[in-house]
Amino acid sequence: MARMVVVQHRQPHSTWVSPHSSILPSSLSEFNGAALNISIQNRRRTWQPKGALQVRASSSKNILIMGGTRFIGVFLSRLLVKEGHQVTLFTRGKAPITQQLPGESDQEYSEFSSKILHLKGDRQDFEFVKTSLSAKGFDVVYDINGREATDVEPILDALPKLEQFIYCSSAGVYLKSDLLPHCETDAVDPKSRHKGKLETESLLDSRGVNWTSIRPVYIYGPLNYNPVEEWFFHRLKAGRPIPIPGSGVQITQLGHVKDLARAFITVLGNPKASKQVYNISGSKYVTFDGLAKACAKAGGFPEPEIIHYNPKEYDFGKKKAFPFRDQHFFASVEKAASDLGWTPEFGLVDGLADSYNLDFGRGTFRKAADFSTDDMILNKTLVLS
Repeated sequence: MARMVVVQHRQPHSTWVSPHSSILPSSLSEFNGAALNISIQNRRRTWQPKGALQVRASSSKNILIMGGTRFIGVFLSRLLVKEGHQVTLFTRGKAPITQQLPGESDQEYSEFSSKILHLKGDRQDFEFVKTSLSAKGFDVVYDINGREATDVEPILDALPKLEQFIYCSSAGVYLKSDLLPHCETDAVDPKSRHKGKLETESLLDSRGVNWTSIRPVYIYGPLNYNPVEEWFFHRLKAGRPIPIPGSGVQITQLGHVKDLARAFITVLGNPKASKQVYNISGSKYVTFDGLAKACAKAGGFPEPEIIHYNPKEYDFGKKKAFPFRDQHFFASVEKAASDLGWTPEFGLVDGLADSYNLDFGRGTFRKAADFSTDDMILNKTLVLS
């Protein structure tokens, strides 16, 4: 069962939200199913940020992205190239180095792909990392896929004149608390499954480099390889009930990948971001039930039937029956807004529609539907009823 949570606000413009509401204010009533699909798809046929994106770096930089071919880096690399930086992706070369995005013209893709450089290697081969990176002399490193401090140390050794190290951490490092939203100064959990990211932040600080760490909450958007919105879209498309643990009023938070990419750009060369941590996500929070309804609105589906269940009554084995942690989990993005002038451009339904129209709605997804745990829940529910 969800616990009562105190929603703590650090700025006078914050709005208190009740944990008992099915969805927190997100203008759901402004949208109308199919009409939403058409309007969002037309408006975002090509991805252009709403405002002129100003990179604060004084000149073009030689930038290395560790990773960059799956999700976050796909959008980040495009912004960096567009701003005139030389961008190299470090990957094992198992996936195509570039891919044309839905809605991206052939000319746009050709221009982008012609400017991307690739360094093939395994980041666990520390000697190769040291020799190859030192030969390139990168100015800035974006580490998108680093999980342990040991992954990062060879990079720092190879680049003693590095101007900035920008790290993708996680809001999952915070210690579970009844006082929310999580802020950057909150206690962290040394036993978290993300403890490697905490140790990396400590390493960066101890090495005296100019670093910035970004802590996203749940990330969603086109190409998402984690079953976040996709989990709901599979069930909505199949016309199935959506099983949600507990009461469904657990509050969570999602941030669009394109807003996250903009945040990564905003800290580049920004003195205010030096040796700082920033939470990055959407500006509003949503309940589990509300998220199911928002996904339905975004995809033009009827409002779904929601089935609540007690997870303790089931043995799902190693399978994950629900894609979110069963608790209140959300973070304040006020520090990023104050220091960086960054605010998310996507509202929740707007962002989910962008994801649906440019990915799942086109018949593309990362994982095939698996309703086996749903059937366990639904079969027991039918027997009890």
